[in-house]
Amino acid sequence: MMNRRNRGDVVQQQKEQSDALVALAKKGDMQAFETLLIKHEKMVYHIAFRMFGTLEDAKDISQDVFLKVYRNLQYFDEKSAFSTWVYRIAVNTCIDEMRKRKGKQTYSLEAELEDSEGVYQKQFADDGQTPEQSMMRKEAQREILQALERLSPEHKMAIILRDIRGFSYEEIAEITDTGLGTVKSRISRARQQLKEEILKNEEQIEKNIRQSSRKEGRHL
Repeated sequence: MMNRRNRGDVVQQQKEQSDALVALAKKGDMQAFETLLIKHEKMVYHIAFRMFGTLEDAKDISQDVFLKVYRNLQYFDEKSAFSTWVYRIAVNTCIDEMRKRKGKQTYSLEAELEDSEGVYQKQFADDGQTPEQSMMRKEAQREILQALERLSPEHKMAIILRDIRGFSYEEIAEITDTGLGTVKSRISRARQQLKEEILKNEEQIEKNIRQSSRKEGRHL
């Protein structure tokens, strides 16, 4: 098992390698830039996919992010980790695009994701569940995705970074260039809003069922 000192050595080594690649890329070394791109493209893609829900959008947003990274590489001041700077650009790009699309549905529940190991369904994997259990699980996921769509871009991104991608509060503060207290408060409000939206959705479903039952009763 890797102890704390060894883990720190690995992190330091990775930072040194990244710093060296950044230095080369700033001098116009395209191979170094491509190496940096490969190291970060999956995370950027996943963040974009979680925000927009389709392969096409995720690819387009990812390309836009790395075009901005390339164009602004000379302005990277190295005060933060290169990965933090890249994710900050990704977050800002996603939020800006979400604001442009305000009110438009972006999630496709049947979308597929691609990674280095092939293609896998966006839905949770079927781990031997009965058809009824699988249907209930997909319905629960649908409710969460629909609720996410109704959050503000900032709250939606907060949920994605913390609860889906698993970044720490400190990492999110760096990525979003926001104070730690503000990050914690935003995530708390985002979670509360998400719960409220899920409850609203469930109440609407129950209301529709009751109305449908009454209509059927009148026709009997």
